[in-house]
Amino acid sequence: MKRYNKFVDVIINIVLLAVVLSCIIPLILVVSISFTSEAGIVANGYSLIPSEFSIDAYRYIYNSRDSIISAYKITIANTVIGTLLSILVITFYAYPLSREDFKYKKIFTFYVFFTMLFSGGLVSWYIVCTRMLKLSNTIWGMIIPYLMNAWYVIIMRTFFRTTVPVGLIESAKLDGAGEFRTFFKIVLPIAVPGIATIALFQTLAYWNDWWLPLNFVTEQKFYNLQFFLQNLISNIENLTNASENVANIESALSQLPKEGARMALCMVALGPILVVYPFFQKYFIQGLTVGAVKE
Repeated sequence: MKRYNKFVDVIINIVLLAVVLSCIIPLILVVSISFTSEAGIVANGYSLIPSEFSIDAYRYIYNSRDSIISAYKITIANTVIGTLLSILVITFYAYPLSREDFKYKKIFTFYVFFTMLFSGGLVSWYIVCTRMLKLSNTIWGMIIPYLMNAWYVIIMRTFFRTTVPVGLIESAKLDGAGEFRTFFKIVLPIAVPGIATIALFQTLAYWNDWWLPLNFVTEQKFYNLQFFLQNLISNIENLTNASENVANIESALSQLPKEGARMALCMVALGPILVVYPFFQKYFIQGLTVGAVKE
């Protein structure tokens, strides 16, 4: 039995090591390509170690630093404001659904569950956002559509139900605490792991979003980071395609760090998330495991 357990441990460790390498190696490859010259990439292809070290890709990005800084500000504002408001909306909706004494919880639960299966369609959604809510070319156009998430409501409802003791809420009522005071002073501190888990998902959604700017933004001052980087990559591709038909600029564009710029842009967008994630990690793990074991 001991030999069998050791064998199983070895297999599990090998599988986990393979998973870790499958996550780390692509990141190392992206960093390596971003520091490789375009000529080196064309001659030698992709490699984990730069064949010809170059910072041309980052120099190219640096030339657009003002626009990138502006896009960073928009993205940070969207992420912070959107995540905070989203958590507030989701927890406000989920908490009453977790209460047994809420008379209409079945109706509201069905309503949120129904939206997970059916939607009004893209056209109606776009008309509501642009003509009724007037979200075009505003920062709110990149925040409001993601405030509510039906799946996260279900997760938080279950989390509240399994981690917040009913007796604690009843004790707060006996002490004269109202619903809002009970929610903010008692329920939210207990639910920090679950809230942090949802906050991480929403942070990633807002940070990586390019879909909402594509639909609602036409003025560059409202470009967020992902949408700006997408346009920058598109401009590089357009210049490259144009060079095939214009011989005079072909030699100049041959030195343009096309592949290196792609990877450098990925690193520019990825950096802050790598810094933020460790702060969420312990709550993220706890949020996933709380309620897994029943007494």
